[in-house]
Amino acid sequence: MALAEKFPPIVGVRWFNVAILLITPAIAGYGLCFVPCHRHTAIFSIVYYIFSMLGITAGYHRLWSHRSYNATFPLQCFLLFGGTSAVQGSCYWWARAHRSHHRHTDTEKDPYDSSRGLLWTHLGWMVFKSSLRSGGADVSDIRNDPLLRWQHNWYFPLAVAFGYLVPAIVPGLVWSDWMGGFCYAGAFRLTVAHHSTFCINSIAHWLGEAPYDDALTPRDHLLSAILTMGEGYHNFHHQFPMDYRNAFLWYQYDPTKWFIALCGVVGLANNLRLFPSNEIKKGALSMELKKLKRVQESLDWPEPPETLPIISWETFQAESRTRTLILVSGFIHDVTSFLDNHPGGRALLTSNTGRDMTPSFFGGIYTHSNAAHNLLSMMRVGILAGGVESLSGPTPAERLYVAERKKL
Repeated sequence: MALAEKFPPIVGVRWFNVAILLITPAIAGYGLCFVPCHRHTAIFSIVYYIFSMLGITAGYHRLWSHRSYNATFPLQCFLLFGGTSAVQGSCYWWARAHRSHHRHTDTEKDPYDSSRGLLWTHLGWMVFKSSLRSGGADVSDIRNDPLLRWQHNWYFPLAVAFGYLVPAIVPGLVWSDWMGGFCYAGAFRLTVAHHSTFCINSIAHWLGEAPYDDALTPRDHLLSAILTMGEGYHNFHHQFPMDYRNAFLWYQYDPTKWFIALCGVVGLANNLRLFPSNEIKKGALSMELKKLKRVQESLDWPEPPETLPIISWETFQAESRTRTLILVSGFIHDVTSFLDNHPGGRALLTSNTGRDMTPSFFGGIYTHSNAAHNLLSMMRVGILAGGVESLSGPTPAERLYVAERKKL
């Protein structure tokens, strides 16, 4: 599909969003070029950035969009003001779009449908008005929450206060760095927070692997997790959205998970929801089996026994005079092409052409490995009429092959 066909028809521009997304980085750029960065301001900017990102990841996303845990009122206030400082809309608006995204992932009703490309999912859906409409999502719980309703009604003055004024006032009043606070703790911090969060919609649907389900675009990748405070294990999240973790494995990078767990330890959070690990492992196993199935289908396998010709002893003997044929477990094998590669030398095979080598193959001369069984099976050319039954049964690879064929 051409890139132009992926984009929905544009009917307008959201100029307010465009202004925020252009003016804020412009102020940050001015600060980087002309305003010295005080060490205290740099530290405060990092701390305030973490405050903003946790407001989005632990608050807007995992607490309110997915209800993956319960938070006390002080923690709710902390996260709500942090989310407000990220200037990404009210929690009500953010959660409604996000729930719609989960309900209608990768469809036209998905507000940030990944099939429209990285540009659309990262920025386009926020700055352009289109003829498409997001799919419905139940947000009655958020609408009826008095704290979230208050934030929604007063969002714009709160966003100015926590997004721009507080990060400028604290450095200004405490260590007299008004411009540094405004440019770095305010604009630069906000620019990084914006694009870090936007990566959840763009990069996390494009880069990485799908260890739990590959039917949709969400992917897991360490880079995405680093950019988004742990939200980069997105394949896991879309499969198990009610889980308070994005990273299931203990060593995976998810500072938001660690923060929520710490809040649980100190009593600020409770009812941390976990999807049953048994079911998570089933999802991972199904994908591993799917990968193995693709590997299996890429390999060459021996002819099924039912397709091989039945050959009499007399014919076997006659043919063995013109080429090197040996009998193993009732199967006739043409080993002519293997003579120069046989570890025991050509003579061991050529001197036994037309003979039953079953006892020798199974330990009379050498107990052959699974690899030898698999290789020999590829040389089958027929079945001896009234031939002996295999002493060991089919090889493991053959058993897998036969089992898969029965499913077809």
